Amino acid sequence: MRVRKYGSAVAVAAATALVLSACGGGGAGSSESTSSAGGTDESSSDGGEAPAAGDITVGVSMPTQTSERWIADGDAVKAGFEDEGYTVDLQFANDDIPTQSQQVDQMITSGVDLLIIAAIDGTALSGQLAAAAAADIPVISYDRLIRDTEDLDFYVTFDNFEVGVQQGTSLLVGLGVLNADGTEGTETGPFNIELFAGSLDDNNAKFFFDGAMSVIQPYIDSGVLVVPSNQTSIDQVATLRWQQEVAQKRMEDLLTASYSGDAEVDGVLSPYDGISRGIITALQNAGYGTTIADGLPIVSGQDAEIASVKLIADGVQFATIFKDTRKLADQAVATGNQILAGEEPEANNTTDYDNGVFVVPSYLLESDIVYADNIESLLVDSGYWTADEVASGQAG
Repeated sequence: MRVRKYGSAVAVAAATALVLSACGGGGAGSSESTSSAGGTDESSSDGGEAPAAGDITVGVSMPTQTSERWIADGDAVKAGFEDEGYTVDLQFANDDIPTQSQQVDQMITSGVDLLIIAAIDGTALSGQLAAAAAADIPVISYDRLIRDTEDLDFYVTFDNFEVGVQQGTSLLVGLGVLNADGTEGTETGPFNIELFAGSLDDNNAKFFFDGAMSVIQPYIDSGVLVVPSNQTSIDQVATLRWQQEVAQKRMEDLLTASYSGDAEVDGVLSPYDGISRGIITALQNAGYGTTIADGLPIVSGQDAEIASVKLIADGVQFATIFKDTRKLADQAVATGNQILAGEEPEANNTTDYDNGVFVVPSYLLESDIVYADNIESLLVDSGYWTADEVASGQAG
């Protein structure tokens, strides 16, 4: 892999920040943490003055604030790097590709020392990354792989294929085809299902879909599952920008075109909670009932958004996938520290994430399926959401 070797002054500052953090400085983003690191005066091995950790700036580019998940990611990454004593420039691009490109350009021009980027469109930032490489600024791709460029240092994400496997599994569990422990259930169908995928400009969408289909396709082949619309390729079922209203409109169109007479939907594969809520709205408006108990189809999800967690608790949405973004932020910070110190960052996957130019070294994290009966153990006991937030469906 290509890991840039940085000047000893930056490496010393990064090491200093790590030592200070280990010694128990102030909390995330606190002035105590920043000032104590910033007051350090070290000399580099070449005789120059090492910059204080507070003089090292990390640029963090997040795709949007329309999803609570990305707000939480941005805040967690910012707090983690500030806890190390670094200055952080966090910006959200509001799902607009030119805005994200401009924001990253500005970060490069301002002289950030490290870039953390969760791309809106993984193919749209090659020019920015080339400029970053020319300025010797390392780049970590965050959760969404940046494609078609050699100017990328690392990728931190969840095991996205396994996330898809969990999505498909949760749908099968909801239908009774599988039990929650993965053993064969008692139901044999046939069940009518429809498939949704994420946005094609997000590299993760394909991993999610392929993972889900790896467990769903055998049941389609055997006749246990039927897709009345015959829309089974990712190009047919993708949802631009993961938008809830786009998903709702497509579900409405599917009901009109493929479910006349006595035909009814039994389940829907959804790759994201916002998409799930759009699907559920369409189904409820079509008279399928308000909860699973009174006829609403099984709908999967992802991201454990608080609105959907409440729907799961209320028996409306069946499941979601919990990706603990606090862990992802922690991994981004750990990787950033290693790179800034001139070290090769720790990877646990060097085979699966080809961005079209090279296989990007990656660190993958694990995820969990959330059902109604494990909301407390997975989400409340871990402090991700409180019981009051789950009850209200709103973040406190």
